[in-house]
Amino acid sequence: MKLILDLCGGTGSWSKPYKDAGYFVELVTIPFKNVLTYQPPSEEVYGILAAPPCTDFAVSGARWFKEKDQDGRTIGSMGIVIACLKIIALCQPTFWALENPVSRLSNWLGKPQLIFDPCDYGDNYTKRTCLWGKFNLPKTNPVEPVPQKENPIWRLPPSPERATIRSITPQGFANAFFEANR
Repeated sequence: MKLILDLCGGTGSWSKPYKDAGYFVELVTIPFKNVLTYQPPSEEVYGILAAPPCTDFAVSGARWFKEKDQDGRTIGSMGIVIACLKIIALCQPTFWALENPVSRLSNWLGKPQLIFDPCDYGDNYTKRTCLWGKFNLPKTNPVEPVPQKENPIWRLPPSPERATIRSITPQGFANAFFEANR
């Protein structure tokens, strides 16, 4: 059985197609497992999906970058990205991808291999997202996005669940990524 590591996967929505297809998926996410202290398994890892928190990187929060850089939040979040990259380096999987919205991670990781919106893969809204890594490009299934004022991601009111809801991987993209990287 092929092993997929889902790092910082939250709800597990990105790895769900793998789990549904019978792959063994190990979700490495707080509060159960922490990428900062996680020890990779000794068996072969087929693929790694990494989605480190975007709070300190996404350009939507650019007005707070200076404050976050000065108080240590950015460096703390970079520690999570580095932990994900360390696990990838140790495991040497067949494929891997690190996801984050359009963000300043490009300053450190370089140009992403893929930039997409959920509407490129069948979900009718926009949320510009980047992928870095070693993977096959998923086949697109574009649909017309709803107008910005109706976009479910942008219309979310402030709440304790807002960040979690915004970070859920769109199912259309998750399915397309799985089909391209089986």
